[in-house]
Amino acid sequence: MAEKLIHLKITRQDSPDSAPYVEEFKIPYRPNMNVIGALMEIQRNPVNAQGQKTTPVNWESNCLEEVCGACSMVINGKPRQACSALIDKLEQPIRLEPMSTFPVQRDLSIDRSRMFDALKRVKAWVPIDGTHDLGPGPRMPEVERQWAYELSKCMTCGVCLEACPNVNQKSDFIGPFAISQVRLFNQHPTGAMNKHERLEALMEDGGIGDCGNSQNCVQACPKGIPLTTSIAHMNKETTKYAVKRFFFS
Repeated sequence: MAEKLIHLKITRQDSPDSAPYVEEFKIPYRPNMNVIGALMEIQRNPVNAQGQKTTPVNWESNCLEEVCGACSMVINGKPRQACSALIDKLEQPIRLEPMSTFPVQRDLSIDRSRMFDALKRVKAWVPIDGTHDLGPGPRMPEVERQWAYELSKCMTCGVCLEACPNVNQKSDFIGPFAISQVRLFNQHPTGAMNKHERLEALMEDGGIGDCGNSQNCVQACPKGIPLTTSIAHMNKETTKYAVKRFFFS
């Protein structure tokens, strides 16, 4: 019997400034293999479908259990995590591409700096430096704690930005993930002391006003975070803050 093979078409790019190209690979099939496993097989034996020796494909991964967000890529036209993409559930040939929303470093490896810059912009943290000796912080009501837990699942993977039509080279939109993180830290009892700074950041150019409400983000999010609910909530919060600032400044 002929050996069962996995057929992959991978969009490659040798450097940030070079032109992309597609290279095909055929590797031995193994049951329960995921896309990361297929890429590791190519790394062990970097020979393309034409039998020519080539360079190993470059990609990123860490946890291999859909927690770190590093292995995001476009698989058969859909942005998702490569570690949870099982070969048996994918139509072949399997097309692997880097996410187009981010600058390509090499092959499937991208630069997600715009996401971390957005988190800095909205102050997505609780500033408690120097207060570690003050004892435990205030307790959160259970309903709010459960909401906060759902929002805290964000792993900065970039899938929501790739799925969003409002995030592109002509737009400065920070993306749905950052808006949801503002909600998370504004609801924190200690984080709320910087609430107005985060709302101000959301009201600037590229903030929540650039959201087109396409709702692609909530469908694409691998962690099932209620991003559109957060966007609606922050729309209400920024409107209330703008009215209050106008009349009581």
